[in-house]
Amino acid sequence: MTAALDATDACDLRFGQVGIANVRIKRVDAAALCEELERRVRSAPQLFARSAVVLDLSHLLNLPDDGAVDALLEAVRSAGMLPVGLAYGTSETEALARRMGLPLIAKFRAAYEPASGAIAPPVAPEPAAAPASTPAREAPAADPAPERAQGSLHHDGTVRSGQQIYARDRDLVVTGTVANGAEVIADGDIHVYGGLRGRAMAGAQGSADARIFVHDFRAELVAIAGHYRVFEQIPKDLEGQSVRCWLEGEKLLLARL
Repeated sequence: MTAALDATDACDLRFGQVGIANVRIKRVDAAALCEELERRVRSAPQLFARSAVVLDLSHLLNLPDDGAVDALLEAVRSAGMLPVGLAYGTSETEALARRMGLPLIAKFRAAYEPASGAIAPPVAPEPAAAPASTPAREAPAADPAPERAQGSLHHDGTVRSGQQIYARDRDLVVTGTVANGAEVIADGDIHVYGGLRGRAMAGAQGSADARIFVHDFRAELVAIAGHYRVFEQIPKDLEGQSVRCWLEGEKLLLARL
């Protein structure tokens, strides 16, 4: 007689880095949403087609009813993307997610809003009011930039398709090729001493001073502090060249080294 298997052998549950994009809803219009997302999927199918997305309702004045949200979710599916949950918000958002059987997701890779080829970084909390004794002419001190951990994260060899490397609070150095469908992400700078064929996202926590340096540029996407550029075709003057990427205002610029 065969002994019953222990139920703990049924699966292995782990949490890790997951690539999920954020669809921030600005107005409740399912038809317009579907049209806009279809345009994005057509522009970069390798990036957006069947990508997992979170529906972010936090920028609406009033939370839509269940029927309206269901229509928005269907619009996302019709456009070729896959909604997997709602972005974390108020208690009303949590109740809505429960009614619709959806998870609330507090943090995800692309916590940014695409608009005219750029993504706005997460909104920083407003500074506290100055004490009454502070002279009116004194401006409140700016929030310090996030501190980076000492040293850089080094990855030797190829970053394979479907693999993601994330350097939290530090720079990332890759001595190898970043394959198509692979992602390298850093809160600081990214250095790729090889070919970049996948995606590179520097300044992931909003640092506009971050830079990307690539020895052999053939990228699918590059982004700094959420501002991104997608490449269906690499400009001839950049393809296969050593390239640096940086932000100037809200414009992501690229140039040969």
